[in-house]
Amino acid sequence: MSAFSISNSSSSRFFLTGFPGLEVYYVWISIPFSLIYAIVFLGNSMVLHVIWTEPSLHQPMFYFLAMLAVTDLCMGLSTVHTVLGILWGFTEAITLDSCIAQSYFIHGLSCMESSVLLSMAFDRYIAICNPLRYSSILTNDKIMKIEVTILCRSSLLILPGIIRLKFLDYCRPHFLSHSFCLHQDLIRMTCSDSRFNSIYALALVICTLLLDVVLILMSYIKILHTVLNIASWEERLKSLQTCLSHICAVSVFYIPIIGLTMVHRFGKHLSPLVHVFMGNIYILFPPLMNPIIYSIKTQQIRMRIQRLLYLKVA
Repeated sequence: MSAFSISNSSSSRFFLTGFPGLEVYYVWISIPFSLIYAIVFLGNSMVLHVIWTEPSLHQPMFYFLAMLAVTDLCMGLSTVHTVLGILWGFTEAITLDSCIAQSYFIHGLSCMESSVLLSMAFDRYIAICNPLRYSSILTNDKIMKIEVTILCRSSLLILPGIIRLKFLDYCRPHFLSHSFCLHQDLIRMTCSDSRFNSIYALALVICTLLLDVVLILMSYIKILHTVLNIASWEERLKSLQTCLSHICAVSVFYIPIIGLTMVHRFGKHLSPLVHVFMGNIYILFPPLMNPIIYSIKTQQIRMRIQRLLYLKVA
C-alpha cells in the first residue's frame, strides 16, 4: 500500500492538543470547562424554550434570536466530545473523517452565526429607520426565506474546501494545535498542493465574515443617522437601547475571531497555550455569552425567564 493511501485512510489518527504542560491539572481544568458547556446548553435551551412557549415573543427579532441560540447549541455540541474527552482522559486522537466533519461544523456554524447577526442588524435597521413598514417588510414568509438562505449559505459555501481535505496527502506529523479540528490545522499538515484550499478559504472569509461586518457597520451608520435626527434625548436612548444586545453579541463573536486570526498569523513565537486558549475562546465565548446578554439586556426575555425560574422554584 502506498504512503499516499495510508496517510489518506479514513482511519488515520490525528492527535489533539489539550493544554501543553498542564496535563497534571486536567481534572481541575475540566471543572470550569464542564461548567461553561453546561451554561451553554442550559442557557441557550432556556432562551429557545421561552421564545417557543411565549406567543408574545413570536416576532422577527426573537425568531432570529432563536436561530442564534440553535447555532450556539450546535457549536457546543460539535466540540464538547473532543475538548472534555481530552480533559477527562477518554481520547487524545480523532480519525480523518471525524476531523473533517468537525471542521465542517465549526466553520459552517461560524458562518451561520455571522449571517444571523447580519439578519438581526437588518431587523434593527428596519425597526428604527422604517418603523411603520416593519410588519409589512419582515413578514413570516420573508423571515422563513431569510433563515433558509442563511442555512444554505452556511452549509453549501464551505463544502468545496472541506471536501477537498479528504483528498490531500497528510504526510507531516498528525498533531493538531487545538482540542478540535480547524481547516487551517489540517492544511498545515499536508504535503499536497493546498493552494485551492488557501485561496478558497480567504475568498470565503472575504465573502462571508468580512462582508457581513461591512454590512452590519453600514446598517448601524444608518441607524445612528436616524437616531440623531430624533429630537428627544429619551427617544434616542430608547432606540439605541434596543440595539445594545445585538451590539454586544456582534462584539463577543467578532473580537475572538480577530484575536485568533492575529495569534495564528503573528504569534508563532507565543506559547502553544496562548493558541489553545484563544481557540477555546473563539469556540465557547459567543455561545456562553449570548444567552446571558439577551437574558439581561432584553426585557421580554428577562421577565419570562424570571417567571419560568420562579415557577420552577415554587
